[in-house]
Amino acid sequence: MTAPAYIQFFDGGEPAAHDLLGGKCASLVALTEAGLPVPPGFAVTTVAFDAFIHDAGIADDIHRMLATIDADDTESIDAVSEQIRSEIIGRPVPSEIHDAFTVAYESLQSRFESPAPVAVRSSATAEDLPDASFAGQQDTYLWLIGRDEVAAHVRRCWASLYTSRAIVYRLKNGIPNEGLSMAVAVQKMVDARTAGVAMTIDPVNGDKSTIVIDASWGLGELVVSGTVTPDNLRVDKVMKTVSEEIIGSKHMELVPDVAWRGVIEREVEPERRTVRCLSDADVAAIAAIAKRAEKHFGCPQDIEWAIDRGLPEGENLLLLQSRPETVWSTKTTEPSTATSGFGIASITRSLLTQIGR
Repeated sequence: MTAPAYIQFFDGGEPAAHDLLGGKCASLVALTEAGLPVPPGFAVTTVAFDAFIHDAGIADDIHRMLATIDADDTESIDAVSEQIRSEIIGRPVPSEIHDAFTVAYESLQSRFESPAPVAVRSSATAEDLPDASFAGQQDTYLWLIGRDEVAAHVRRCWASLYTSRAIVYRLKNGIPNEGLSMAVAVQKMVDARTAGVAMTIDPVNGDKSTIVIDASWGLGELVVSGTVTPDNLRVDKVMKTVSEEIIGSKHMELVPDVAWRGVIEREVEPERRTVRCLSDADVAAIAAIAKRAEKHFGCPQDIEWAIDRGLPEGENLLLLQSRPETVWSTKTTEPSTATSGFGIASITRSLLTQIGR
C-alpha cells in the first residue's frame, strides 16, 4: 500500500495538484517545475490536515458549529472560531504525520551549511480560485528556526482556516465548508533588501500592456498589509521600462533580528524614504519574471517577489507567489486604456484586494 502523501517537496517532481496542495503550494510547485527562481521548501499536504482532523474526531463538531452561524453575527462567529481553533491547537498530531514532518524538515535543512530560518505559509484549497483569491484570510509566519517551532506554527496555520475573517469570507462568497482543507508551505526564508508585488495587468483600467509594481524596503508584508506607502511604478510590458512612477514614503521596513530570532519593524532612514528602492535593472528583472509567470499560467498574474540581500546580482530576485488576477479576468467588457486615476492609493487598494501572504 502506498504511504499517505503527507509531504511534497516543491522540486520533488510530483504534480501541482490543487486538492493536495492548496492554492499557494500548488503555485509554488508549478513555478519551481517551470524553472522560476522559487526558494526551496515543501508542503505539508491536505492529506496530513485531513488525517489530523479525522484522528482528533472533531470533523463533525466543526461542521455542526459552522452550520449554526450567521455571517452578520460577529459575536457568534468569534465564539465558534475560538472554539474550533482551540481544538486544533490542543489535539495531538498522529505520530506518522509527526515523523514525516521531521524527516522533511531535516531534509530541507541538510541543503544549507547552517540552520536556515523558514517561512510557514497557509495554503487553503479555497484560495487562488478564478473568482475568489481568498487573499490574506489565513496566516503566515516568518523567520522561524528549529523543528519544534516550525511544527507549532504549521498547526497554527491549520487553525487559521477557521479564523473569524476566513469564516466570514467563505460565507459571503458562498464557499462551502464541506471538502475544505489546508496545506502548509515550509519554505526557506528570504532576507529581503527590497520586496513587493507586481501585476501583469493594470488593476485600475485593465490595460494588459502594463505591469504595475509596488515596492518597499525589507520584507513585503508591510506592503501587502498597507502599513507603508510603497513606491508605485507603471512599467511598459514590452520594453520593461518605467513609464510613470510615484515615490512612496516607505517609512518602515520589516527586517530579521538574529538575536530575537524573528522579524522586527524599524524606521527607515530619511534619505532612503525619498529615493526609489528599485534600480532600473531591478525593475526590468521583476517585469521579466512577472511575464514568465503570466506566460506559464496563461493568464494575467499578480506575483509576490523579493530581492535577497545575501545573493549576487542577477541571482537575487526570487519569486514567492503567483496567483491569477481576479478582477479584470471576470469582466466581459474591454479594458480602458486611459491612465487617469493612476495613483498610489488606487493601485494599492486594487493590489490588496487580491494579494495576501
